[in-house]
Amino acid sequence: MSSQVSLYSINSTLILDNEGKRIYAKYFKPPHGVLEDNSKLYNNDKNQKTFEKNLFAKTYKVGGDIILFENQVVVYKQYSDIIIYMIGGLEENESLLSTTLSGLTAALEIVLQNNIDQKSVQENYDLVALAIDETVDDGIILEYDPAVIASRVTNAPSQDIPSLKTIDLSEKGLLNAFQFARSKINEKLQQGL
Repeated sequence: MSSQVSLYSINSTLILDNEGKRIYAKYFKPPHGVLEDNSKLYNNDKNQKTFEKNLFAKTYKVGGDIILFENQVVVYKQYSDIIIYMIGGLEENESLLSTTLSGLTAALEIVLQNNIDQKSVQENYDLVALAIDETVDDGIILEYDPAVIASRVTNAPSQDIPSLKTIDLSEKGLLNAFQFARSKINEKLQQGL
């Protein structure tokens, strides 16, 4: 293990169908990770598809959920006609990778209403991509709680910025804002003395 401080990260997230074809793939080149051994994955689409084909051949219809493949830790979960993979480097914690994958798949079960299959993933591709983005950002694991991931995907962002229609830009409105600011400054000054 290197002496550098590292964030928990992954190298890629994949969803393949039951024939090994790509449904979703996102490869990361994080500046924080060590990629010398696996740099061929990031060269081009052909290398990525070859990697996916070999990975599928190794994992399809195998009862496991974690393997070491081409100097990478691979955690995966099989469903009826898709397999979801999270791939990390050798230095990564396989328990955290497994927990992150479990959180993502549980969030997908919530978002897709317990229908994780190829058809529902393709029909709700935007929600699946959002769930993955809420779980992992640029290779860094952000969240693994399924309820949090699902709520971020299904709920619209809150509007903290008031609408321009509600702001009073008249002379009276600006004077009120100035007086409010002055009273708050006076309160803070009095508390400090």
